[in-house]
This record gives sequence, C-alpha cells and structure tokens, in this order.
Amino acid sequence: MTCAVGLAGTIGFTVGALAEAPPGGAVAPKLRPAPQVASKPKASPEAVNVDGRSREDVVAHVGDSDITSAQLRAYVATLGAREQAAIAKEPALLNQMVRLMLNERVVLQEAIAKKWDQQPHVAVQLEQLRERALVELYLQSVSIPPANYPSEEELQKTYDANRSVFVVPRQFQLSHIFVSAPKDADRATEDKAKKALEEIERKLKAAGADFMAVARAGNDAGDGGDLGWLSEGQIRPEIRARVTGLAKGAVSEAIRLDDGWHIVKLIDTKASYTRSLAEARDQLAQQMRTERANVLRRAYVAELLKKRPAVVNEIALSNLLDSVRK
Repeated sequence: MTCAVGLAGTIGFTVGALAEAPPGGAVAPKLRPAPQVASKPKASPEAVNVDGRSREDVVAHVGDSDITSAQLRAYVATLGAREQAAIAKEPALLNQMVRLMLNERVVLQEAIAKKWDQQPHVAVQLEQLRERALVELYLQSVSIPPANYPSEEELQKTYDANRSVFVVPRQFQLSHIFVSAPKDADRATEDKAKKALEEIERKLKAAGADFMAVARAGNDAGDGGDLGWLSEGQIRPEIRARVTGLAKGAVSEAIRLDDGWHIVKLIDTKASYTRSLAEARDQLAQQMRTERANVLRRAYVAELLKKRPAVVNEIALSNLLDSVRK
C-alpha cells in the first residue's frame, strides 16, 4: 500500500522553517535546571508566592499571572515534533514562546477583568470552541500510528512509488536589474525608463563592469540585484527562456515584460537530481505517519457512526435555510 496522496504538498517543506523532527515524533526538550548550590538558605516570605511556589520556579510574570517552568514544559510537550525539534536546536525560540504567552496572558486578564467572557454570545462561542478542541484532542489520541510505523520496508516501497515527488528541479543562481515601465504607463514615464535602461546598458558594456554595483545603483526592484537560487518553476517563463541559454557568468539582453525591463546575469547552475531515501527519510516518515493518522481517524469516526447512526431532519434543515435567506 502506498502513500501517493498528499505527498507532493508536503515533500520539500520550506520552513524557511523548523528543523525536521526524528521519525515517530520527538520528546519535549528538557529545559536546563537551575544551578545547584551546596547550601541553599531558606526562602524568605518575599521569595515565595501565596501558593507556596518558589519565585525561582517562575519563568516570567505579567500582571497577577506567573508562567512557571512546569507550565512551560507542559506547553512545549503539546507542540508538534517539528516545533519541539526547532526549540531544541534554537533555544532563542523558547524566549519568543514565553513572550507570546505573556502577550496572551495580559489580554486574557483584561478580557476577564471586563467580564467579556460572560457576555451571552461570547459564552456560546467559547463553549463551541471548547467542544471542538475536546473532539480534536480526543481524535488525535485515538489515531496515533504504531510507534514502529513506518517500517524500513514500508518507507522503501513508498519512496519507490513516489520517486518523482523527490525530484529537485534544475536551479539557477541569478542577479538582475529591473527598470520599472508598466505597459500602460504614459509617454513621459516610458521615455524616462528607456533613458535609465540605456544608461545601465552603457555601464554594463564598459570594460570591467561590476554587474552588482550597477544593479545596486539603478535597480527599481529594491533588492540590491541578488535573487539567490531559484528553481525553474520559480522563474517567469519569458526570463527562464533567456536564462537557460546563458553561459555561466553571462548577462542577458534587456527583456521587456508587462512591468518593465529586466536584465539577468547567470551566476551559477545546479542540475536536477532526485533526493535519495536517506535524504528524504525523516520527512517521508513524518508524512506517512500523518496520512496513517488521518486514515485511523476516519475509520474511528465511521465505526462510532455504525454504533450510533446520525439522523438529519432534512425538512427542518430546509426550513432553517429558508429563514436564514430571508
């Protein structure tokens, strides 16, 4: 049985992203404990909260609300495997998380102080959200794939059946110069753009011309001229056709598009290749587990509905729709 469905949308995860987590999920990262001392003096009354909790357990505070190390560990444990792996790799993300929690706490305090949560329409929405959250958390708990899924054999079969998904297209490292000149611009704007383009072309044809220096001086794109690495599919067709014919280090002629003039320099290229199973293993395993969880979830709900069939009063529903439309 293969997992072709949905793989294309996940393979090639671009997190500018969070680090890939190990197959089968990740353990919540352990927070560094407080330094141990040989002899610790008894905490003064000022160092202990009303509930007896030591201030040393408090990670952050806002208003009358504390965030403790235990609460933070519990929060991290609820995150996905990728988020946990990212925090383990980049501790600064934990600081950002705490600040986000503080923002939420201060807003929560304000809402409760104003008894906003007690308004009838808000109370209804809160109950709906609670029910949905409960359903989602419960379904997650009953649709966890076995810890040993996928096996090496299942991974290999799925990889072989979806090999095309792992093809990395040819890539181009580009620099460019853009002169804005929309096709519907007035004559004065068009003339100004042509003069700017002629000056840029004159500079580029000079002996020893520095493309990037010219780009920084006369580029309407505002990116300094560096486009970095782009795959074939990310490049506009009209420009791609010119780029594929350039030698490494060559500069194209000005290309007229609807938004203006483009001059492109090809810095380097990378040939297309297929990622190996070793390269794609973690990502593929995570996707397979996600898809298996979805299958288990649907099967579980279907089994519940067999035991307790759902009935819809179509007449009442139709009447309701009619009243809504009026």
